[in-house]
Amino acid sequence: MIIAATGFFDGVHRGHCHVIERIKEEAAKRRAESAVITFWPHPRSVLQQDADDLKLLTSADEKRDLLISCGIDKVHVVDFTKDLSRLTSSEFIRDYLKGRFGVDVLVIGYDHHFGRRDVVEPPIEEVAAAFGIECIRVDKCSEDGFVFSSTKIRALLSEGDVSTANCALGYRYGLRGVVVAGKKIGRKIGFPTANIELSDPRKLVPGSGVYFVWVEVMGRTYKGICNIGTRPTVDSSPSRTIETHILDFNDDIYGLDLKMEFVERLRDTVRFPTEDHLRLQLENDRKRAENFLTSPSEIKLR
Repeated sequence: MIIAATGFFDGVHRGHCHVIERIKEEAAKRRAESAVITFWPHPRSVLQQDADDLKLLTSADEKRDLLISCGIDKVHVVDFTKDLSRLTSSEFIRDYLKGRFGVDVLVIGYDHHFGRRDVVEPPIEEVAAAFGIECIRVDKCSEDGFVFSSTKIRALLSEGDVSTANCALGYRYGLRGVVVAGKKIGRKIGFPTANIELSDPRKLVPGSGVYFVWVEVMGRTYKGICNIGTRPTVDSSPSRTIETHILDFNDDIYGLDLKMEFVERLRDTVRFPTEDHLRLQLENDRKRAENFLTSPSEIKLR
């Protein structure tokens, strides 16, 4: 027997986990296998013209890893194509849920739907029953009036509110990338930075500002300060960069992979009168990071 859910699951946030926990409960009760049937790429990137503007909370690999870490037995990834988007809910259930994956029980969120919007069909529960699939719809998952959704979390991150986004995700939001050569301006004033080129350019980068972060590189975790945006004091370029000062670290890491997790937004990125003023501010930022960041295992959700 297979108990499953289907959806894009971007971010695998607390709302998704509400569905996942019900899958696991049903699987344990019925001695069945738990599964998630998800898609890649995002439907909007296939169907809408503004696809390049869509940024995601998780890469395909990150999403799979998060689902497995939640205790799901199997994660199936279906290629999302225009042909797939033309299927009705009946056809999707028949061809994929039942025909390809052998689903016996389908767990869905309170507002979950799939299939063509221009075809009127009965509720999913009725369509699923016609193919011998039991359907369980879970209640809305919210906290203090906030309903967990990928769209809302993307908006929070774009505004720089990483602490609230982390609370909605249930873990610290992170970026992965390769350390590339920069202009070495930070090194000149005593604050060398690792400039990051994202491993997945579709990942959402938090809004411009300075952040407290945890940095993982060369198998170890360090405290860090990350600047996202322009560098108005030392560079007139309008391009946004991601550069991180790693505390108590001086190794050459060009070309190496680096992961950082965002903890709290410290301040705006501002233009200082001189590089000396910038250096004094960075020294203050470093002291605050040293005191604020206590343990990388402490998520500090609130």
